[in-house]
Amino acid sequence: MSESLRDILLSSRDNGFEARFVQLRSDMLQFARLAGADSAESRTVAKVLGEVAGQGDQAVAKYTKEFDRVDLRPDQFRVPAEDLAQAHASIDRGLLASLRKAIANVKQYQQRIFIGGRSELSHGTGIRYTPIRRVGVCVPGAAAPLPSTVIMTVVPAQVAGVKEIAVVSPPRCEGSIHPVILAVCHELGVGEVYRIGGVQAVGALAYGTQTIAKVDKIVGPGNKWVQAAKRSVAGDYVAIDSIAGPSEVLVVANDRANPAWVAVDMLSQAEHGTDSSAVVLTDSQPLADAILEQLAKQLETLPRAVEARQSLTRFSRVIVVSDMDEAIRLADEFAAEHLEVQCGDRSREIAGRITNAGAIFIGPNTPVAVGDYWAGPSHTLPTGSRAKFSSAVTSNDFVKSISLIEYSAEQLAIAADDIIRMADTEGLTAHARSVAIRRRG
Repeated sequence: MSESLRDILLSSRDNGFEARFVQLRSDMLQFARLAGADSAESRTVAKVLGEVAGQGDQAVAKYTKEFDRVDLRPDQFRVPAEDLAQAHASIDRGLLASLRKAIANVKQYQQRIFIGGRSELSHGTGIRYTPIRRVGVCVPGAAAPLPSTVIMTVVPAQVAGVKEIAVVSPPRCEGSIHPVILAVCHELGVGEVYRIGGVQAVGALAYGTQTIAKVDKIVGPGNKWVQAAKRSVAGDYVAIDSIAGPSEVLVVANDRANPAWVAVDMLSQAEHGTDSSAVVLTDSQPLADAILEQLAKQLETLPRAVEARQSLTRFSRVIVVSDMDEAIRLADEFAAEHLEVQCGDRSREIAGRITNAGAIFIGPNTPVAVGDYWAGPSHTLPTGSRAKFSSAVTSNDFVKSISLIEYSAEQLAIAADDIIRMADTEGLTAHARSVAIRRRG
C-alpha cells in the first residue's frame, strides 16, 4: 500500500468514523457551494453583472480584456459563419465520425424520454407543453476542448424544439474558441456563437446587450464565477439548469469488483482538478487494499498525476463499511454527481435501492466516460449533494407547461356553489361574484 495514500482509507468500524465522515462531507461541500452573498467574490460578481446590465457590450468588452486578456470590439464577439464552416471542414474526419455517432445517441435518448410536443384537454382541464423560445449555452474554456459539453446541452434543447440557441465560450484558444468546439456547433446547426465567457457572458445572456439578444434559460457548466453569476440572475431574469461544482464520483463496490477498474474510475474524476472527489464504499477490506495499490501504480503513468494525487488526498476516500445496507445509506447521503455500482450480479439490485444521484452507472462495464461522451443521457449533472433535489439536464428541461381550463355552462353551474363558498371564506367577494353573475345568465 502506498504510504502517501494510506490516509484516504477509512473504516466505518473505526472510532470517530462518523465525525471524520461529517468533516469530509463538510470539506467537500465547502468547495461545491458558492460564496455567500456578502463575500468579496459575490460582490465582484454583482459588480460585473451590474455593469453588463447597465452598459451592455462596453462592459462585456472591458471584462473580456481584464479576465481573458483578449481585446475584442463588440462586432468581434460573434464568431463569423465562415469560421464555423472552416473549423468543420478542417476537423479530423475520424473524430467527426465519432462525434456524429455520439450526437445520434444523445438525440435518440432525448427523444425517447421527451414529454413535450403534445396538448391534452378533457373534462374541462388539460395541459400544453411549449418549448422555451431562446436558450444560452455556456461551454467552459478549459485548456482542452470540450465538444461533449456542446452535444450534451444543445441536442436536448433541439429535441425540445428550441428555435434559438446561443453558445458562449471564453476566447482561450488564440483569442477565439477552440476549432473543435466551433466544428461541433456547425455540425449541430448552431450559428450563433460568441467568444465571450465568465460572469460577463452570463450577464450578456441574462440581460441582453446591443449585440447579444437576451435568452430565457441558461444551461451549461463553468467555474465558480460562472456558477455564481448564474445563481445571481436566476429567477428574476432567466431560468438556469442548476449550480454545478467540482466533478465527483462515488463507487459502491463489493468483492466482485475489479480493483484496477475502480481505481481508474476514481482517477478519471480526480484528474479533473484538485477540487474533484472520488469516493469508494465497499464491504470488502481486501478490495479496499487492492484499490489503494492500484491507485499508486496507475498514478505513476498518469499525465495529470500531480492534480489527481492532490484530489485523492484532499477529497477522495476508500471507505470500508459493514455491509451493503450501510453503503446504500452513505451513498444516499453523498448524493453524488456520478454514482457507479460495481457489485457483480447484485449491481442492478443495489442501484435500484439508491435514490440520490445525478446519474447511476450500473455494472463493471459502465465507467463514467460512457455517460460523459456516448450513451445518451446528458453529462450536465447536479453536484455537491444537489442530486437530492436536482436532476440531469434533459430535453424536458427546455419545455414549459401551460395549464388549460375550459368549462361549459353546465360544468360551471355544478361547481358554482362550492367555488362561491370557498371565495367567500377567503374574503374575495369579486371572485365569488364572477361565478354568481354567470350562473344568473
